[in-house]
Amino acid sequence: MENIAQAPDIWFPNIGISFENVNKVAISNFLGVGLDIYWYGIIIALGILAGLSIARYEAGRTGQKKEIYTDYLLWTVVFSVIGARLYYVIFRWDSFKDNLWNIFAIRNGGLAIYGGIIAAIIVSVIYTKVKKISLFKFLDTAVFGLIIGQIIGRWGNFINREAFGGYTDSFFAMRYKVEQIKETSEEVLNNLKEFKVEGTEEIAKYIQVHPTFFYESMWNLGLFIIMSLYKRHKKFDGEMVSMYFVGYGIGRFWIEGLRTDQLIIGDTGIAVSQALSLVLALFFLFFIIYNRRKRRGHMFLR
Repeated sequence: MENIAQAPDIWFPNIGISFENVNKVAISNFLGVGLDIYWYGIIIALGILAGLSIARYEAGRTGQKKEIYTDYLLWTVVFSVIGARLYYVIFRWDSFKDNLWNIFAIRNGGLAIYGGIIAAIIVSVIYTKVKKISLFKFLDTAVFGLIIGQIIGRWGNFINREAFGGYTDSFFAMRYKVEQIKETSEEVLNNLKEFKVEGTEEIAKYIQVHPTFFYESMWNLGLFIIMSLYKRHKKFDGEMVSMYFVGYGIGRFWIEGLRTDQLIIGDTGIAVSQALSLVLALFFLFFIIYNRRKRRGHMFLR
C-alpha cells in the first residue's frame, strides 16, 4: 500500500496531475428555491452555445442566413434531449420497467449521445423541408457545431465521474475515488487500489481506468481540425457530415470497446453504440465513394 500526501478526488498518477474538491454542484440552492445547478449542465450549455457560434460562422462563410441555425437550435435542443433519454431508456429498460417515473428523472443522469444525434437528424429533415432549403448543405454546416459541442460536452463526464473505461496503467491512466462514482459494477470494482494518506489513518480507495471521455474529446478535436482544413475542397453537399460519421464512427467504435457502462442489445453482449458506429461509418464511407464517382462521371460526360 502506497503512501500519498493527500487524497485528491481525481488523479492522473502517470502524468502527475491531481484535482482536489471536484464538486459536481456549481451552485447550491439557486435563487433560494432549493435547486442545485450542476457543472455537467453548465458544460453542456457552453458546448451548445459554442456549437451555435461555429454553425453561424460557417453559415456566414457559405452565404447562408445565420438565423436559420439559431431557430433550428431552439427546436433541436428539446428533441435531442428527448432522443438521448429514449435511446438510453430503451437499452436500459430493466432499470426503468418497475418505476416508470424514473424515465423523467434526467437530473439523475442517463443520456446517450447517439440518441440525441438521431433526433437532431430527424428534426433537420423536417426543418429543412419547412424552410425549403437543402438538407445536405444544412447538415454540412450544422455538423461543425455538433462536433464542437461534443468536444466540450464530454468534459461533463469528467466532472460527473462517468463514461470511463476499464483498468489501465497507461500514460493517461485516471483514478477516481470509489465513493464518488455512480457505477459500481464488478468489472469496475475489480481494479480497486488503496493508498494510505500520510500523517493520517485515512485509507483512500480508487479505481484506475481509461479516461474515455478524454479520448473521445481529443479524437473529435482531431476530426474537427481535419474537417476544417478540408471543407473548402469538398466535392458535394453532404460530404462534410459524411466525413463526420465516418471519422466519429471509427473513433467511437474503438472507444466504446474500452468503456464499462456500455448499453447492450438484449442478451447478445453486443454494445449498441459500437454496432451503430460501425454501421454508420461504413454507410457514409460508401456514400462518399458513390457521390465522388458519380461526380467524376458527370465531369467525363461534359
